[in-house]
Amino acid sequence: MSSLKEKLAQKIEAHRPRTTRLLKEYGNVKVGEVTIAQAIGGMRGVKALVTDVSYLDPYEGIRFRGHTIPETLANLPKPAGKEYPYVEGHIFLLMTGDFPTEAEALEVVEEMKVRRQVPQYVFDVLRAMPRDTHPMTMFSAAVLAMQRESKFKAFYEKGFNKMTAWEPMYEDAMDIMARLPVIAAYIYRMKYKGDTHIAPHPDLDLGGNFAHMMGVPEPYDDLMRLYFILHSDHESGNVSAHTTHLVASALSDAYYSFSAALNGLAGPLHGLANQEVLRWIQGVMDKMGGDEVPSEDEMKKFVWDTLNSGQVIPGYGHAVLRKTDPRYMAQREFCLKHLPDDPIFKYVDRLYNVVPPILKEHGKAKNPWPNVDAQSGVIQWHYGVTEYDFYTVLFGIGRALGVLTNITWDRALGYPIERPKSLTTDMLEEIAGIKD
Repeated sequence: MSSLKEKLAQKIEAHRPRTTRLLKEYGNVKVGEVTIAQAIGGMRGVKALVTDVSYLDPYEGIRFRGHTIPETLANLPKPAGKEYPYVEGHIFLLMTGDFPTEAEALEVVEEMKVRRQVPQYVFDVLRAMPRDTHPMTMFSAAVLAMQRESKFKAFYEKGFNKMTAWEPMYEDAMDIMARLPVIAAYIYRMKYKGDTHIAPHPDLDLGGNFAHMMGVPEPYDDLMRLYFILHSDHESGNVSAHTTHLVASALSDAYYSFSAALNGLAGPLHGLANQEVLRWIQGVMDKMGGDEVPSEDEMKKFVWDTLNSGQVIPGYGHAVLRKTDPRYMAQREFCLKHLPDDPIFKYVDRLYNVVPPILKEHGKAKNPWPNVDAQSGVIQWHYGVTEYDFYTVLFGIGRALGVLTNITWDRALGYPIERPKSLTTDMLEEIAGIKD
């Protein structure tokens, strides 16, 4: 070990007890308007961001422009013969706060078709990367490579006008949203399908065209319409949403901002939960006999054994929600209709009936109900998208809808650069009254 690293290790060991003590013994001490626990603990629960695009209601789940998920799905226009709405109509709702008419939704469908042409150099960048590069790295790099197309950048260089700054930000946001499905499908086919590609279909909407380019038959198109809508926004405090807002607050354009957001989404504590849940369920299946679904009593024993060993049940619980995640319920309805006999879904269904009562009795989980990640990966696996690492790319396509809408509104309302104030551990100890 180098002398620098050795010295650093000594400093870390000496410092850790200070942080632990502050959290354990003085977490409720106020530092201005927040507590020491909030200052150290990732600003959890600090109300310091503003967004009108979505709100996470503890009992109703995510509200898009004030509307619950069932209301959103019921009121958005749908393609003929399909169960789920146009993603483009949802973009209209997020941007304006109004449900579009069918004509307005179709106008956005046509607009996105015009915008979805990806510059060839973006594919060249992807092809220059090693094929074993993680798909999220490729996805983020592709977005960043397109920054040369930024209309906001050109607008700023000509002379920044605060009152009209939202317009080029809107143009960039819409261009990115239109191109992401094309880029994602290209990465998927290049990495996992022998580098055989499927060109965009001129007559299909965003969800339908994505399924077409992925090479997955119906009803995968409807699944992805649902998936992109459900994952589109989650207030402004989660990592991908906050990162987009933070980077854009420096007047960085949407390409810089969203590429940074994807890097945050790639983190195991944010966007990887769906694949971790699927991997865990498949492990449960291996332990309990494969495709044959265990009885409720057998599953109860397994869940209790898991909890008593100090482990958690992946896909259950949520930092804010205090009921079953409506995003989970929307996906559950899809599963019950389209894949009720899927072996993995049968395990998901059994866990849904068994886990919440046990977690309530166990008493440590604030929310014993399943969240969105408890089965989203399961559905992808059913339709042949079995490459775990790609699931977060799918998440990223959906998340773009909300976060890019947010930064469009940030520019419209003239929000300033984000710049919270930091304190040292010495200062916190002084505030807590324990500084020597």
